[in-house]
Amino acid sequence: MSNNLKRTLNLKDAVSIVAGSMIGSGIFIVSAEISRQTNSVIMLLLCWIIAGITTLCGALCYGELSSTIPDEGGQYVFLKKIFSEKLAFIYGWTLFTVIQTGTLAAVNIAFAKFIGLIFPVISESTTVLTIGNYHLSLQRLFAVITVIILTYINSRGVKQGMFTQHLFTLTKVFSMILIIGLGLFVGFNFECLKLNLSLATNAIPQGFEFFKVLSVAIVGSMFASITWNNVTFIASEIKKPKRNIPLALLFGSIAVIVLYFGINLIYVGTMPLETIQNSHQDIVAAELINTIYGHGGMVFIAIIIAISAFGCSNGMIMTGSRVYYKMAKDKLFFRALAKVNRKTRVPENSLWLQCFWICILILWGSYSQLLDYVIYSSLIFYAITIFGIFRMRKMYGKKHGIAKVPNIAILLFMINATFIITGLTFYKPQYTLPGLIITLAGIPIYNFRDKIRRKKLSQQ
Repeated sequence: MSNNLKRTLNLKDAVSIVAGSMIGSGIFIVSAEISRQTNSVIMLLLCWIIAGITTLCGALCYGELSSTIPDEGGQYVFLKKIFSEKLAFIYGWTLFTVIQTGTLAAVNIAFAKFIGLIFPVISESTTVLTIGNYHLSLQRLFAVITVIILTYINSRGVKQGMFTQHLFTLTKVFSMILIIGLGLFVGFNFECLKLNLSLATNAIPQGFEFFKVLSVAIVGSMFASITWNNVTFIASEIKKPKRNIPLALLFGSIAVIVLYFGINLIYVGTMPLETIQNSHQDIVAAELINTIYGHGGMVFIAIIIAISAFGCSNGMIMTGSRVYYKMAKDKLFFRALAKVNRKTRVPENSLWLQCFWICILILWGSYSQLLDYVIYSSLIFYAITIFGIFRMRKMYGKKHGIAKVPNIAILLFMINATFIITGLTFYKPQYTLPGLIITLAGIPIYNFRDKIRRKKLSQQ
C-alpha cells in the first residue's frame, strides 16, 4: 500500500478545521493585556479590527494559492513551487521548531491553566518533580498529558480526529454566541460604552508613540487569529480542494472575525475599561459574566475556554503533522515521517515527533514568550508567501485556479504584516530575535543536508 493520504474530508470538515484552529484561548484573555498596553477602548477595538482585516485578507490570499496549488503541505508547498525548495525547508523547519509547535504549546499551557480554575490542584505552584533548579508543575504535566492524548486520538485515523474537531468547534462557537447574547440582551450598557469611548479618546497616544503602542499591542489579537492557514496543510485529504479550501477559508475566517469583534464589543459595552484591564487572571469573559450575574462566572467561562483550547489544539495537531510528512516525502526531513499507517491512513510517525517537541516547549517555555515567537515568525513567512502570489500568477498563467483575490487584499496584508514585524523587531527584540535566529538556523541545516544528498547522487 502506498504512503499517500486519502481524500475523505468535505467542505463542512474544512470549515470546522479553519474555525476550530483559529478559536482557542486567546479571544477570552488577550483583551486584558491589549487594554493595559493601549489604555484605550478605541485602540483595543482597533487592534481587533486590524487583526480581522489582516486575517480576512490573508485567508482570501491563501484561497487563491490553494485553488492554484491544491497540494498536501499547504504553505510549505506554496513556497517550494513559487520560490525554492530551500525557502520551503526553512519554513517547514520554523513551523516545526517555533510556529506550529509553539502555538500548540501555548494553547495547551492555557488549557491546563483554565482546567486549574475548575480543579485548583492543577496549578503552577503544585510541584511534582524537581531536578536542580528546574521544577515541573502539575499544570505543565497536565498540558503534556493533554498533547499526548490528542496525538493518540489523531493517530487512530482522520474520522476520530474530525469527530473531536466537530464536537469542540460547535461547542465553542455556540458558547461564544451565548456570551455575546447574554452581554447584548442582559448586560449591555450604553452609558458604560459612552464613558469608555470618551476616556479612550483622551488616552490615545499621539504621533510616533501611537504606532509604537499599536505594533506591540496587536500581537495578542493576531495570535488569536493567526492559524487560518492550517486547512491548507491537509489539502490532500480534502475532496475538491480547489473549490472547498478557498470556501472554507472564506466562511471560517469571516465567522471567527465576526465572533471576535462581537465579543470585544460586548466587553467594552458592559464593563469599564479598568475592569477589563484588571480582570482576574486576565480572563475578561469571566469578568463579563460576573458583571452580569455576580460572582460565579469563573468556572463557567473556564469550562468554555478549556473546550476552545482543546478543540484548537486538536485541529492544529492534525494539520501540522501533514507538513512534516510532506517534507519527509520530499526527502527534506526524517524519512520515517513519510510513513503512513496502513490501517489508519495517517502519518503516525509525524504526529508523534510533533508531540514530542510540543512537550519539550511546554516544559521549558512560557506563554508570553511563545506568543511573541509565533507571531513574529509566522508573519514573516505569511508576508513572503502572499507576496509570491504575483509570481505565481505569471508562472501558472492559464493553469491558475478559480479563486483570484483583489490586489488590494494582498497589499493590505503586506502593509499590516510589515508594520507588526517592524514594531516587534524594534520594541521586543528580546523575544523576537531568538525566533529569527531559530528561523535562520534552517539555512545551514538545509545546506548540510543538500550537500549530503548531492554527494550520494554523485556516487550513484
